[in-house]
Amino acid sequence: MGDFFGTDGIRGKAGESPLDIQTIERIGFSLATVLTSRFKQPPRIVIGRDTRESGEWIEAAITRGIQAALGETLSAGVITTPGVALLTRAFGAEAGVVISASHNPYEDNGIKVFERSGQKLDDAAEIAIESDLKADDSQFPPMLAAEARMDARLKEKYLTFLRDEIGAGLNLQGLKIVMDCANGAAYELAPRLFGQLGAGLTVIHAAPNGRNINLDCGSLYPEAMQRTVVETRADLGLAFDGDADRLLLADERGRLVDGDQILFVMANYLSARGKLAKDRVVATVMSNLGLELGLKERGISLARTSVGDKFVLDELLKGGGSIGGEQSGHIIFPEISLTGDGMLSALEVLRAMADSKRSLSDLTSGFTRYPQVTINVRVSQKPPIETIEPVQKAIAALDTKLNGSGRLLVRYSGTENLARVMIEGKDETIIREQAESIVHLIKQEIG
Repeated sequence: MGDFFGTDGIRGKAGESPLDIQTIERIGFSLATVLTSRFKQPPRIVIGRDTRESGEWIEAAITRGIQAALGETLSAGVITTPGVALLTRAFGAEAGVVISASHNPYEDNGIKVFERSGQKLDDAAEIAIESDLKADDSQFPPMLAAEARMDARLKEKYLTFLRDEIGAGLNLQGLKIVMDCANGAAYELAPRLFGQLGAGLTVIHAAPNGRNINLDCGSLYPEAMQRTVVETRADLGLAFDGDADRLLLADERGRLVDGDQILFVMANYLSARGKLAKDRVVATVMSNLGLELGLKERGISLARTSVGDKFVLDELLKGGGSIGGEQSGHIIFPEISLTGDGMLSALEVLRAMADSKRSLSDLTSGFTRYPQVTINVRVSQKPPIETIEPVQKAIAALDTKLNGSGRLLVRYSGTENLARVMIEGKDETIIREQAESIVHLIKQEIG
């Protein structure tokens, strides 16, 4: 990626480059300029943000830039990332802008742009914006005071879509749910949605103060949600992250249900109803071997991609599929939405429970998680792993030994000088020894 855009938009410390006021204004101006040239008219852009204290001034700055290029902005205020993606499509806007750093701490923030389709902004547009940002000051007009027009219809339309389309016919009367909103973007919408569908709710971490988003709560820290499920004798728990594109659950015993188990439950549910396209699920190389073997027993194949929801979506669109996702709880149902949506995922799991009249622990019972050992080793350089002969020989020998009953992955970190050795298998002691032997060879060769 370039100097500004990473795999998930622009991220950084709020107030520091590239999230300083001047750069944000210019991002807005450039985005509107690129879209004007593409659509032959000034664009309409939907904007939403999470609950970070920096969200309001970042929204104001990007609005000034967009309006300086004659674009029109519609603000949904505090709303989830998938909410902006959906509204961009529903209102026929040329783009949607989300101001959020997802599961990061409050000091960080980010700018993510969605196209009209609900997909993330394409590379060509990102390259054009990056090129503009490197231009000298004379390329930009003065940024005059401007205000994003709040449009109450936006939030209501998203809520109505989830309740009346995704939740159509779903009656949660008599169901007790614990909900952890991570003091984030779902803090108001999620209790309204599930309450309107009849659930009895215990809501925690739904009092954002600008600085407590993701703080010891939500899908990053689900322990409080798990405890509360047991204490209140609830049927299940839901935990979102700061922008509510992820979901983790707890079953009625308070046991954590992660993204792999959600994929397992939903693949079985869809398959039993003849609705699992291509009889396959898409996940990343980090998904547990237990998912692959559990699906295989049921005649469902697992396609693996590099880490990142972008790669999961690309594979779903390219190879077909009804569901894909990550262990982190980022689940994509491409026939409904092209981005992960924690509230939508929760509705789908609740429908599977209601239709089958089974508890969450019962639905996950065919999933056996394999022990996983990951060891990081510092390296002085990053030659392709397959070119390091002793390491490659050891990997090949271990692959043969595992023979489908375990899984080995050796890769470099994308951001640090580290190699990661990950092994899954039935016996944790054995796989730890196997991982350490490969780590030892990596140290010898490139440590």
